[in-house]
Amino acid sequence: MNSHDSSNEVTYKEVNDTVLRMLEPPGAGWYVLLCACLACVGIGAASWTHQIMNGMGDAGKSHPIMWGAYITNFVFWVGIAHSGTLISAVLYLFRAHFRMSIYRLAEAMTVFAVLTAGLFPLIHLGRPWFFYWLMPYPNQRTLWPNFRSPLLWDVFAVSTYLTISATFFIVGLIPDIAAARDRAKTTFRKVLYTLTSLGWTGSNRNWKHYTAAYLFFAAFATPLVVSVHSVVSWDFAMSIVPGWHATIFPPYFVAGAIFSGVAMVITLAIPLRKAFGLERLITADNFDAMSKLILATSGIVSYAYATEFYMAWYSNNTFERYQFWFRPFGEMKVAFWGMVFCNCVAPQILWIKSMRTNIGVLFVLSLIINVGMWLERFNIILQSLARDYIPSAWGAYNFSWIDVGITIGAFGWFGMYMTLFIKFFPAVAITEIKEILPVPARQAGHGGH
Repeated sequence: MNSHDSSNEVTYKEVNDTVLRMLEPPGAGWYVLLCACLACVGIGAASWTHQIMNGMGDAGKSHPIMWGAYITNFVFWVGIAHSGTLISAVLYLFRAHFRMSIYRLAEAMTVFAVLTAGLFPLIHLGRPWFFYWLMPYPNQRTLWPNFRSPLLWDVFAVSTYLTISATFFIVGLIPDIAAARDRAKTTFRKVLYTLTSLGWTGSNRNWKHYTAAYLFFAAFATPLVVSVHSVVSWDFAMSIVPGWHATIFPPYFVAGAIFSGVAMVITLAIPLRKAFGLERLITADNFDAMSKLILATSGIVSYAYATEFYMAWYSNNTFERYQFWFRPFGEMKVAFWGMVFCNCVAPQILWIKSMRTNIGVLFVLSLIINVGMWLERFNIILQSLARDYIPSAWGAYNFSWIDVGITIGAFGWFGMYMTLFIKFFPAVAITEIKEILPVPARQAGHGGH
């Protein structure tokens, strides 16, 4: 798309044809992928059912580490959701053109990741049918949630984030759904796209209101990039547990969320690009820009890791000092050094330009970063709880097959939504890509919207 040779430019017609071809009836590969995701969801559902029937103790939950893998997964998925808002809203306001071909995938990832994260507080309730006790509402028992609890702040932050992100996502889809509607060949798809395009005709009035609404939601969603994961970090920072009580947590968590989220976008974009032949839409330049963003956030995260150790030593607090000795040299040191390698060392390869555009290297690196960010949350949560103030209260985490099963189920849940989305709605933004095409390319083809 960035070439100046007009004969090789992507045209309007090619954009429409390439993206809408993704919505054609699925092949065997798509059904295999969907069945694999559903099988993972089934494993998670079976594990959760076993936990409900037999109690939290049967799932390996015990003092001093109660949430364990559940809150690790919760923070991980909220973090994954953050880059979607960054790419779709913040970079839109800064007019960063590299976002055009990937932002739709990032927005979908945001909504589906929040839906996944929201499951984990319910899973850990033990009696999930009482989930509504988390919500502040008038009741005959005159019981109200504690508004000073960061856990209640999570309810407001995550629900607000889901509402705004979903609205922003749906608004951006409308013109592209209309393009799919005009080419729909089956009655089901015709009805689906007619309903979800909300009467879009492509008139000047439609575009005027669309662009105004999209700009408004982009500006409205931008503060959420900072606020939501800051609130999640306060779950820990507001406590007095060694390793948690730190003012660095909000910016540290936000940078880590963007870091892991951009890596997940790459993880999803590369197979999608290969499967549907999107090489001329999702270009090497797009991956180069995302790699630079990963490199920058990796530096921030690495600096935060070093700052934690510096402050623990400088504070002269015995408990803090021991906690940050325990992480690299204690019983769970493999998780710590794995985190350092995945998040601090491995991304340094991106200083080399050829590596930033090497699709195979980027795919492997994105998987490594996702593992590293899961381990980061594991280290923060489990290691701090394992070594609190009183040695008599120290303990280890009892991993169980239920933890593993529910974690697998979460990835299957997320994958199920993504698999369905890419086959029923445009996963690449037709409208936004056309905005950045050079004039000769626009004139070369006028198919579709």
